[in-house]
Amino acid sequence: MTRTRQVAVVQHSPAVLDVAEGLRRARRLVGQAAAEGAQLVAFPEAWLGGYPAWMFAMAGWDDPEGRDWYARFLQESLVVGDERFAELRQIAVDHGVTLVTGLNERAGAEAGSVYNSIATIGPDGALLNLHRKLTPTHTERIAWAAGDARGLRVVATPVGRVGGLVCWEHWHPLARQALHAQEEQIHVAVWPDQPEMHVLASRTYAFEGRCFVVSAATYLRLADVPEGLREAYDRGIGPLVDDPELCLDGGSSVIGPDGTFVVEPVRGEAIIHATIDLDERDRRSSDLDVTGHYGRSDVFRLEVDDRPRDIVHRRSGSAD
Repeated sequence: MTRTRQVAVVQHSPAVLDVAEGLRRARRLVGQAAAEGAQLVAFPEAWLGGYPAWMFAMAGWDDPEGRDWYARFLQESLVVGDERFAELRQIAVDHGVTLVTGLNERAGAEAGSVYNSIATIGPDGALLNLHRKLTPTHTERIAWAAGDARGLRVVATPVGRVGGLVCWEHWHPLARQALHAQEEQIHVAVWPDQPEMHVLASRTYAFEGRCFVVSAATYLRLADVPEGLREAYDRGIGPLVDDPELCLDGGSSVIGPDGTFVVEPVRGEAIIHATIDLDERDRRSSDLDVTGHYGRSDVFRLEVDDRPRDIVHRRSGSAD
């Protein structure tokens, strides 16, 4: 039986702070990727809602403009279980794909915090996993709350065992090891941009974990940032692209379990397809299996606490 799989990265501009438009784009782009043969479709970091670089330029204490935009940020973040999240799940069903996407996830319908999350949705619409970035990086702590380990999991999908991490989590060695130990075959690495160090991190993860890495980076047109935020977005994210019409130019790739490219980094608007062979992971495991024959459980021990980190725990008494 063949173990080849078709994977795709959608490198098209998100709609910043406009989830309704983002979902419309996702439906169209997933449909296009599926029609071209994709079985797994991946989107970059915070693609639904957009990477909130504008917030970094509005970090002054009690900034009224920043407060107003933060309120919109809350309103334009998905809540698991709401009708917009149900629409995202339906997109996977309608096109028969495993869908992995970065999103801004509001903790609850009226909650005041947002997580930088990756949702993995099966072709039957089941939410297979929701990973919240463990530690937002540097100024990201203004935008996102810290996640817990509930979603630090690899899940079975029709295309294989899939896991994912967000951006600089790829330099968190314990998070990497926690996923390596779960027999990960396909790893989705989501990023906002793709400079050399991000490329190296993705390639290192593939080599270390002996898995395929689908590295999804963002392509973003300035026109897809709300007009009132464009200057702040430009200041927040810095001069990453020479083109004045672009904020981010992509750089997505697909990497094999030997660390070499299946598809080299692509710049510009595109849907990037790759054929991968899961048997190649088995071949590459002969000399390196970091949680098996190349591990030392007698010397090292990693404990992962994946209990929910809810701040309030209620203990109800008897109704008598």
